[in-house]
Amino acid sequence: MKRILHLSDMHFGRERPELLEPLLAAINSARPDVVAISGDLTQRARRSQFAAARAFIDRINWPCVVVPGNHDIPLDRPFLRMFRPFSRYRTAIGPNLEPGIVTGDLAVLGVNTVTRWSWQRGRIRSRRVRQLCRSFAEAPKGRLNVLVAHHPFRHSPGSTKDKMIGADKAIETLSGCGAHVVLSGHLHSWHTEAFVSRMQETRVLQVQAGTSLSNRLRGEENDFALIEIDGRDLHVERWVAGAGETGFRRHMRSSFRMGESGWIRLTPKPAGTASDARQSVRMLR
Repeated sequence: MKRILHLSDMHFGRERPELLEPLLAAINSARPDVVAISGDLTQRARRSQFAAARAFIDRINWPCVVVPGNHDIPLDRPFLRMFRPFSRYRTAIGPNLEPGIVTGDLAVLGVNTVTRWSWQRGRIRSRRVRQLCRSFAEAPKGRLNVLVAHHPFRHSPGSTKDKMIGADKAIETLSGCGAHVVLSGHLHSWHTEAFVSRMQETRVLQVQAGTSLSNRLRGEENDFALIEIDGRDLHVERWVAGAGETGFRRHMRSSFRMGESGWIRLTPKPAGTASDARQSVRMLR
């Protein structure tokens, strides 16, 4: 069995400090094979905020795949944003904006969806999609391909944020060429559901985590996802820390199985969060 622990939107600079140690304890005690962090490590891309994020990552005892979010490039430094948007990120977190970890039966691959030309809206680049498809084509049979991106490819109903540029075309292509799971954040809301392609297949499962540490909760709890992969079965647990709580507890568990035409939900759709309760499966347009 493989385990991936998925964090997102920690927003150092607006974090809940009382959750820092409990979150680190939960991560390290889960003994994941990979920790995936899907962006927005900082609130305003300040050096001090990146230093806090780096110190946090250094205390994780397991391999990490980290990608930037839109908050990780400067908003109030126009020159830096236009000409060196990722300089502070690269210095503190690492030079590779799209890192990956590949083993024989699992690949966790980063995708940078941040663009300097937009404050919130993301973009998925066609070149990166082609690179990923080539990687999937060369992968051994049976390998689970997991992508880590800050921006979701599909938003939950009620979201007021603009959809990522190129999302629909990219997810259709990735679904057809071998992607299995996308881990994302950005919306500060929890959601787990399979995409339905134009071919009526559900080959890509989106796991959208909320915010692990930030006090910008938008009506939901702080959370992270623990994903267990057992053959063709995949289990997603949501761990939460509510208002006034200083520790994380398991809140819900959703199970899926990879069938001939994609993911099949094995458990009833949870109604534990507003986004899950509202969500319906839709065709990608």
